[in-house]
This record gives sequence, structure tokens and C-alpha cells, in this order.
Amino acid sequence: MRTVNDFKDFELIDADNGNRLERWKDIILIRPDPQVIWSEGEKSDLWKKAHAIYHRSSKGGGYWEPLKKVPDVWTVSYNDLTFRLKPMGFKHTGLFPEQAVNWKTAAELIKNANRKISVLNLFAYTGGATVACLKAGADVTHVDASKGMVLWAKENAVQSGVAERNVRWLVDDCLKFVKREIRRGKKYDAIIMDPPSYGRGPNGEVWKLEQQLNELLGSVGELLSDNPLFFMLNSYTGGLSPTILNYMVKTLVIKNRSGKVYTDEIGLNVTARDVTLPCGNTTYWISDNG
Repeated sequence: MRTVNDFKDFELIDADNGNRLERWKDIILIRPDPQVIWSEGEKSDLWKKAHAIYHRSSKGGGYWEPLKKVPDVWTVSYNDLTFRLKPMGFKHTGLFPEQAVNWKTAAELIKNANRKISVLNLFAYTGGATVACLKAGADVTHVDASKGMVLWAKENAVQSGVAERNVRWLVDDCLKFVKREIRRGKKYDAIIMDPPSYGRGPNGEVWKLEQQLNELLGSVGELLSDNPLFFMLNSYTGGLSPTILNYMVKTLVIKNRSGKVYTDEIGLNVTARDVTLPCGNTTYWISDNG
């Protein structure tokens, strides 16, 4: 499992009884996590320091209960990247800190390529990978179905000092975008995908990962250039095992291209106990010609 060890503005302080206790710079939050199925009874006093706790609703969704004053928006930094955070309606803050290991891998590959790299970032959310790739010197096409998330990603690019670099910001259904790019003959040297388990496109299109991933992977490989650098797929869907993801990427995306496909879990170390919390699986291919 790859874990984040250099994110000084984030810490998974503890995890117990279905919840995570997290520090985001100076703000401490309690958020639910279905992976935290253990409970050790009496909790540490650290839990009493939380600024807010997220409560799930029996009807779906939930709400944040403030325990102390919480700013509407604040920033955290990861190395030379800076991101805006805010508590959102569905327990999120606008950033998945475990993804820092993937940002780092992508940035290192781009820097070591010694050539200009064009990156397509699909389901790009608030732009963690986009900002990291821009910082590393790549040209990036950022695609997400949510206009609000694309605007947020632009704000993160400003915060990180890369807003003026070569980037396209697009609000679009990712599968439809990929098929249009194929018809246009467009190619990319690297492709990053972090699809949700379930979602909706800008025009109400329904996205279900397990039903549509095969079609998407079968198409997206056609967008890789004649001299590609890497392909990266992240998944939070428990029903898709790492072995299945590895096989699908090899057969649907990479096909006969040279290089190696890696699959592993990514996770966060829990400071207060000897455990690492799994946070999804990443399958990535690195070309021999990088």
C-alpha cells in the first residue's frame, strides 16, 4: 500500500467507531468512514478538540454540526501546491489527501520525461492532479461534469500559481467528451481518471462506474499518443478488486503497448494507532519510452 507521508497540513489523527478524526492545517474535523468498522470503547481526549462533526441523515446526505468556529473557506498546502477547502454537504472538504501519492507519481513522471507532456484529467474534481501536473510543466485538459467543481479547480490553480499555464477547463460528461475527442483525432501523452462510483453529468446523464467503466476504458485508450508516458485510474468502488482493474487496464487501454502496469491500494496512516486506513485502489501504466 502506498501512503502519504509528506502532507504536513493534513493528519489522520485517529479512526474509531465509523469516524475519522482529521486535522486540516489548524481545523480538526470528525467525518464518517465506512471502512472504520472497529471500536475500542473510550475515545482519546483528542476527539474533544474537533471544530465540527458531520452527521449522516437517515434520509440520505447529512449536515455539519459546528463545535467551534469554523471558517467558511481556508487553505492547506502540500509541498508547493495550495488548495482551498470548505465543509460540503456530503461530508467532503474538496480534497482527497490520499491522492497526494498519485499527484506525486504523475508530477515526477512528467518532470523526468524531458519533453512537453499533454495530460487529460477526467473526472477531475477540484483539480488536485491538474494543479500538480501543471506545476510539473505539463499542458492539461481538465474535464468534470460539475461546473462548481471546475470553478473550484480554477481557484486552486490560482492559489498554486499555475492559473496562467496551458490548461483547458471543461464542464462536460467525460464519456461523451472522450468519444468526441476520438472523432477529432485528438491525442494525449498521459491520461488520469478518478471516476466516482455514481454521479450525474451536466445534463442529468447517469453515471454508474461498474456499468460504464468497460465502455470508457475501451474508448480512452484511443486517445493515447504515439509516444505516451502514463495512464492512471483510481477507484473507490469496493466491488472492483485491484486484480480486475489491472486486467481491464491491460486489455482495454494499454493493449500491446510496452511498459508495466502496477496496481496497489492507497491509504492514510492513523497517527494514534498502528493501522493504515485504505482509501481506494490505483492502477497505473508507465511506458518503457517515458
